[in-house]
Amino acid sequence: MTGMSAIDEQAVRVRVFGGPTALIEYGGLRFLTDPTFDAPGDYQRPGRPLLTKTAPSSVAPADLGRIDVVLLSHDEHADNLDDSGRALLADVPLTLTTPGGAGRLGDGAKGLEDWESIELDRPGGGTVTVTGVPAIHGPGTREEVEPFLGQVVGFVLTGEGLPTVYVSGDNASLEAVGQIAERFGPVDTAVLFAGAPRFPVVFDGGLLVLDSAQAAEAAGILGARRVVPVHYDSWAHFTEGRDALVAAFTAAGLAGRLDLADQT
Repeated sequence: MTGMSAIDEQAVRVRVFGGPTALIEYGGLRFLTDPTFDAPGDYQRPGRPLLTKTAPSSVAPADLGRIDVVLLSHDEHADNLDDSGRALLADVPLTLTTPGGAGRLGDGAKGLEDWESIELDRPGGGTVTVTGVPAIHGPGTREEVEPFLGQVVGFVLTGEGLPTVYVSGDNASLEAVGQIAERFGPVDTAVLFAGAPRFPVVFDGGLLVLDSAQAAEAAGILGARRVVPVHYDSWAHFTEGRDALVAAFTAAGLAGRLDLADQT
């Protein structure tokens, strides 16, 4: 992992399995982001656009091993929580998500408001702090976006002697990124949801999550030493993939910060 010291590599390992789903090993705990493991095909939820999954996950839930916490940016869209992912939640001690999502998911789920934190015990002693941070799933203010696409939450992981990790969730707001940078920057590892998803019938085709150039800009705002991109493949509505990310980070002079090594 270019640019990361040995201690950082040991402290934060991120493996990406397709779409928004990644396993983060941090402080002795194992965090899974937005679990999606269903087969390719069309997925329709009431009142939502048709979503088409184009590629399978690179891993099956049974092969993940122990999961301590799911970091779920939101529960309302099939490309962030599908049927297989929802079934997996029953076997995970804690799911952190939006306040509304926690109410829908029930036992085992906890909602985090902006800047609300929870402390988790580390296996070897000490704690990891998970803080909910702002995210907006589309162009505009929360008041404009949430009635159509729902509430989303991002996460920041911190702990004594540990690097800082930011998980953006389905966020399209660089202003929100700036707020997070003011409180937690510089960030060691940023797991950025990208892919430039768009639908012509939603906000006139406006960006619903960061595009590649914005992801590079977010990396600069955060002072991130390493960026692990997710949420840019495996779904038809993602309009920018790996090549666009590499090109954008190269153009911004940040190619050395982009970590695609564990995209399995």
